[in-house]
Amino acid sequence: MAILPGNMIESICICGAGTMGSGIAQVCAVAGFNTVLFDVNAAMLQRSEHSIRAGLDVLAGKGKVTVDEVARILSRLRFTPDITECRADVVIEAIIENEDEKVSLFNTLAGLNPPETIFATNTSSIPVSAIGARLSNPSRLVGMHFFNPAPILRLVEVVKGTDTAEAVVNSIYDLAIRLGKTPVICNDSPGFIVNRVARPYYLEALKIVASGIATPALVDQVMEATGFKMGPFRLMDLIGMDVNYQVSTLVWDKLGRPPRLAPSDLQKQVLESGKLGRKSGEGFYIYNKS
Repeated sequence: MAILPGNMIESICICGAGTMGSGIAQVCAVAGFNTVLFDVNAAMLQRSEHSIRAGLDVLAGKGKVTVDEVARILSRLRFTPDITECRADVVIEAIIENEDEKVSLFNTLAGLNPPETIFATNTSSIPVSAIGARLSNPSRLVGMHFFNPAPILRLVEVVKGTDTAEAVVNSIYDLAIRLGKTPVICNDSPGFIVNRVARPYYLEALKIVASGIATPALVDQVMEATGFKMGPFRLMDLIGMDVNYQVSTLVWDKLGRPPRLAPSDLQKQVLESGKLGRKSGEGFYIYNKS
């Protein structure tokens, strides 16, 4: 299987036009790649285009790019609801955290792309090896885990599945550098590195609030005063309660359900009340959606 080295990759397709997919698409287009952003939901694509344009306008307002550069970046970016247009040197999946959905997407994409195309999953918690085991060619699947907001945060976890080819890992590592990111290579495990380490940060904070020791605002104030850029409750609101709770549940389950990592009932209550965080206008804090 011939794999393009990272310095020869020219085109990237992102599947999923949610917050992460949109952010990754912006990163790719800004870095000079011909970029396709796919989603079956046309309204989601429209919101994504608006979000990316707004993000680029912010960069222009700060003098980080010129108006002409914004136009060139947008010219490299194509939005489509047609999956047959998902053909590229690298395809990055950024859809919902559901193994069956991801497997189905990758198997469809395999029939649309040549054998040398690299498939990358942005999953934050599902084992890359579990997805790869259900594909016809797991050697070309790799984890490429960006962090929200993707245009700002530099870290990318490059996750090597059980069957991932070394050439694929090296190519994605080099690609991440070309995208202006700081890649780290890790072996496949539930939650990888960051989400595994971060679970106690969220869960202990939730236990403190649930037991009545302190409020979310006070916990955040204390943690930010000690040097953390964002307290656990502000961070959960930014990530999205649905995403954060789901990651906690998946990591807990995949590690054999240890009591210390059991998902929080408090967070579940907030989630079930429809308070998703910033994207819904309310989580542990209330936000102005305008």
